[in-house]
Parts: sequence; C-alpha cells; structure tokens
Amino acid sequence: MGAIMKSLNVFRKSFFFYGSIGTFIFFSLNPVKLYAQNPAKSIPDGTEGEFFPKPYDSLTNLSKKDKWENWNEFDGPLTTLKFGLGFMAEYAGFSQDSTSKQQVPGANDNFSVRDFRYTMAGIVKSEREITWKAGINYDGNTGTWRIRETGVQFKMPELSGYIFVGRTKQGYSLQKIQNGFTLWRFERPMIQDLVPILGDGIKYTGYYPKQHLQWTLGAYFNMFGNENQPQTAFKRQITTRLVWTPVYTTPTNSVLHIAFDYNYGRVLGDSIQVRSKPEVSKSPYFVDSKKFWADVTNSFSGEIYYRTGPFMAGTEFAAHYVHSPENGNPIFTGAFFFLLYSFTGETRPYSPNFGVFSFQTVKKPVFKGGPGNIEATVSFSNIDLDNGAITGGKFWRLTPAIFWSLDRNYFTTFAYGFGVLDKNNLKGDTQFFQWRFGFWF
Repeated sequence: MGAIMKSLNVFRKSFFFYGSIGTFIFFSLNPVKLYAQNPAKSIPDGTEGEFFPKPYDSLTNLSKKDKWENWNEFDGPLTTLKFGLGFMAEYAGFSQDSTSKQQVPGANDNFSVRDFRYTMAGIVKSEREITWKAGINYDGNTGTWRIRETGVQFKMPELSGYIFVGRTKQGYSLQKIQNGFTLWRFERPMIQDLVPILGDGIKYTGYYPKQHLQWTLGAYFNMFGNENQPQTAFKRQITTRLVWTPVYTTPTNSVLHIAFDYNYGRVLGDSIQVRSKPEVSKSPYFVDSKKFWADVTNSFSGEIYYRTGPFMAGTEFAAHYVHSPENGNPIFTGAFFFLLYSFTGETRPYSPNFGVFSFQTVKKPVFKGGPGNIEATVSFSNIDLDNGAITGGKFWRLTPAIFWSLDRNYFTTFAYGFGVLDKNNLKGDTQFFQWRFGFWF
C-alpha cells in the first residue's frame, strides 16, 4: 500500500508536466502521417546523446523497410512525435561466506523487473530548433514510478549549444548521463551514487569543435520534495562538466575523452545518508554511513575513456567532501576501471555534443542470420565510506561479463562478480551471479 501511495503522489505532484505536454500533443499532432521533415543536421533527442532518426523527403513511395524502421514516428502540423519503450528484467544470485552474511543479512537470490519505461519526444516546427521530451518509468529497484527526462530543449547557436528546461540528467559523470540501456555495466559505479542522476531546473550544454571541448552547466532545485524524486537529498544543486577530446574526428573513429565533473549540493534538512549497493539493483546496501548532520557537499570527479575500433578502456574516480564539522568533515572516495572488447568488431559511437557514448551498432543482427554483437568486459569498482567519524564501510568488486546485443533493440547480459566488504573490523566475501535481458525502441 505504501508503494502505491508513493506512486500516486508521483503522478499527482508531476501532473503539470504531463498535463501541459499532453495538451500540446493533443492539439498539434496528426497521428496518421509519418514524420516528414528533413533537417540538414541531426537533431538531439534530449541530452543523453541520442538523436532523432533521419527523416524522409516525402511521404510517397516509401519502401516496406522504411515504414517498418520508422513505425514509431508521426508528423503533425506543429510538432512531430516519436515514442519509445524500454524494458529490463534480471536475475541476481548471492553466495556469501559466514562473515558476509553477518555483515549483510537478507541478500537473497531474486528475479525482478529492473526497468520499464515509456518515452515521447518531438521536434517543434519553428524557425528556431526546439524539441520536447517526456518520460516515465517503473523502477524495480524502489518499486515506484518516476518521471524521467521531461522538458523542452532550445538550440542556442549564439552559445554554441542547447538549453534544456525541465527534468533532465544533471550532467555529472559519463556513466550517469548516458541512457541506462546503452551502458556496458549492470549498474552505475558505486562511488557516483551520492550525486543524483536527475534534477529539476535548467541546463546548458555546449560544444566547441575547434577547441575539442564540451561543457555542461546546470542549476537544479528540489521543487517537489523527495516523494517525486526519491534519489535526491538536496534542496538545490549546481553541476558542471568539462570534456576535452584531444583525439576525435568522427563518431566511430578513435576517441580519447578526458573530463572533469563538479557538483555542489545544499543538503535537504541538514541530514544526509550516503550508501550504496554492490552494483546489484535488488540487493541490501553493503556500505552505509547512516544519517548524520551535514549542510553542504562538494563532489569532484575525473573521467578518462579511450576507444579505438572494437576496444575500449576507461576509468572514473571521485571524491565527495561533506561539510559536517561534528563528524570530522568526511571525504568519501572511490573509482572504477574497465576494459571492453567486441569479438564481432563493432564500435560504440561517441557523441561529442554531449560527451557520451550512444547506442551500440550491430553489423550482423541475429534475426538476419548473424551473430549479433558480442562484447566481453572486465571491471573493478570500489567505494570507501570510512572517513572522519563516519564508519560506513569499504567495498570492492571485480566483475567479468559478457554483453550480447542480438540487434540494436534486443540484448542480454551475463556477469560474475567477486567482492569484499571491510566493515566493523570484519572482512566478508560475496560472489554475485547476474543475468539481464531487455529491449529498447
């Protein structure tokens, strides 16, 4: 019952988002025509590195293939419409030694829906490039419905970029900015959990190709309280990210990505709790600071990614400074590293406009007699919540995994993990067994 009431509150408090967007679509969309605009350049679909598909020059003489590939696109007198659907389900198994069971009781094997989401987006037919986006998802991790990236984006050639108004990715950490369905990990790195993925406010995203720089700056406010966005613990936040790509020519050629991230957070209610799961969605928290007094956080993060052909390697590392004099102003640190290789030769495209990697390409889909895209990864991730007077624990995990994309839309993943928790003067070992499958349109 509690989960149902929380879900109802999400819809009630977010009604103006979908009420205004739904009204706009109702009066402006003609749902019987295919999308027919033909802009000279790709138009971003939100801020996660996705783009609207290439449109048609006319509505006549379309092949069956063209009609099938653009089945979810429509055209209207004032705006276009593209709707999307995503689903992920997964199994998680745990094998704990006696010490780990003592440290973290309740880590039970389970099968669950990880994510189910519905999105809408469109291009407004105006002189200035204006796009809109709306999304909602069921988060199996919390058992609640949440509003995803929802708002309006304006192209600002005067500023060499875009301005997004509404709910959007804050722009901190490549792993958190990317669409979760594009990641080569089961979950995002533990050390980045302190900074929320989403925020309500305004964000500028700029790209300067001559200088090989991409810059993001956003200001966010907790306008709806924790019920609407339960992952946030802040009244307001300021986030900025500067990306330098000294090696980059095209989305699929070699790229070297170096970035710096910063987030300022004013803590809600002068009380904060920093905790993280072991990169398993349906799991107890392995490290947990418990609630303690704090008023401000300052988070710093670095990113280095290199990709050439089917090979990619990268790291992110972070330090979160928490202003809490009575607890010794703790600093929480951690990092993750990974190696990735595609045995079938695919290359993950890079989007310099937003400084992220986009959806994986598949040269020979399974449904056309090919092998799909088969990738192997190995990653190491750690987090340290023992600092000052806080003893939240230390945890690290090593994870080899196989990612199999049947085509651009369907995928499945297998992973084994081994982790060690150092907490309360005890060290416990846990083995993780994970399987996930899903689709995205």
